Amino acid sequence: MAVNSPKHSQDPKYQIGTPENKRFLDLSRDNLIAFGRRFPAVDGSSYWLGDDGTPWADRNRATWITCRMTHVYSLATLMGVDGAAELVDDGVRGLRDALHDDENDGWYAEITPRICHMPSKQAYAHAFVLLAASSALLAGRPGARELLDQAQHVYLTRFWDDEIGLSVDTWNTEFTELDTYRGLNANMHSVEACLAVADVTGDDSWRERAGRIVGHVLTWAEENDWRIPEHFDSDWKPLLEFNADKPDDQFKPYGATPGHGIEWARLITQYALSVYGKSGVLDGDGRKYLDVAEHLFNRAVEDAWDADGAPGIVYTTDWEGKPVVHDRMHWTLAEGVNTAATLFHVAGRQEYADWYATFLEYIDTYLMDRVNGSWFHQLDRTNKPIDTVWPGKSDLYHATQAMMIPLRDPALSIAPATKKQMEEDGAAA
Repeated sequence: MAVNSPKHSQDPKYQIGTPENKRFLDLSRDNLIAFGRRFPAVDGSSYWLGDDGTPWADRNRATWITCRMTHVYSLATLMGVDGAAELVDDGVRGLRDALHDDENDGWYAEITPRICHMPSKQAYAHAFVLLAASSALLAGRPGARELLDQAQHVYLTRFWDDEIGLSVDTWNTEFTELDTYRGLNANMHSVEACLAVADVTGDDSWRERAGRIVGHVLTWAEENDWRIPEHFDSDWKPLLEFNADKPDDQFKPYGATPGHGIEWARLITQYALSVYGKSGVLDGDGRKYLDVAEHLFNRAVEDAWDADGAPGIVYTTDWEGKPVVHDRMHWTLAEGVNTAATLFHVAGRQEYADWYATFLEYIDTYLMDRVNGSWFHQLDRTNKPIDTVWPGKSDLYHATQAMMIPLRDPALSIAPATKKQMEEDGAAA
């Protein structure tokens, strides 16, 4: 299934591999890192940031946002950005203290402004604790090793189902009642986290866990014409009509999520490169993973790009590929950039370089906020900013990674890839 990319500007700043493109990505990355510096609360947990980067102190402070910001500033620390290490230390402290449940173990989903703990323990958040801790450890921050040890223990004892090779989703606060819902979003970020832990620690049992999750996704994707089911019951049977009455849910939307198909394509390729890749080439046993990744990417852009007469990737579609929620979420374009670059590097086809340029031009035109900084997180079907699902600018994770992943080794998680690139640059200087 091949899909031709739409026409885009020939401006060299959008063309992968040019000096102008590198400058564009690096400057955009630096602007994002400057935008988010006010994220830590006094206890180290992360505020939800407003449109201009002002902390919204009246909103709950979430574990997943704290993890994402800790991860981003770990990347900044690895690049030698002044003041970034202290922000990582704040985040690690928040994760080890305020957001951690000392009585029952694990991490609260959120804490309120008055330090009340919101109920439930979520695999999604715990996957991000693994990611943040591994990045902070690679950046050499105090307490990161202890945080990663804690996160590994909780994930393996509470969330990882070794019998099937997938993560369960949600417990109550005390870890005594497991919800019957099973979700693929938490498993997608588990793959990201498992690969990061394996890359940072050298413990390949984590890579094997990522591979087991990926194996299931390969089957589900092919069975559903490359539109991946998101929601499942306790026996891992797809619930294709889940949330049909709430199609724009932040984390559990109805139908297929093309942005996730794109994101899965990159993670599957990264996994395959880390296991089967030689000099960035996938052949033999690794070829099937690249084939699946290309199918997922092409299905997503065929269904979702310019699906309603305007550029952008629609949030969700039904199981025939018809748009359901037409809003454009910033993270889908960020993942589009990452995946198009990765597939171009690995498959070598010009169509992926064209998609890369298309997505970057869209981001530059519609998503980058020239007045207040960072990116708008949600646009309507006419590409005007709205805030019905994602008010403000909660964190920097997707946008910052999109400005970094295209320039670095696609076989590595972004923190180890950043460290590798800095060492290579230092050796060449």
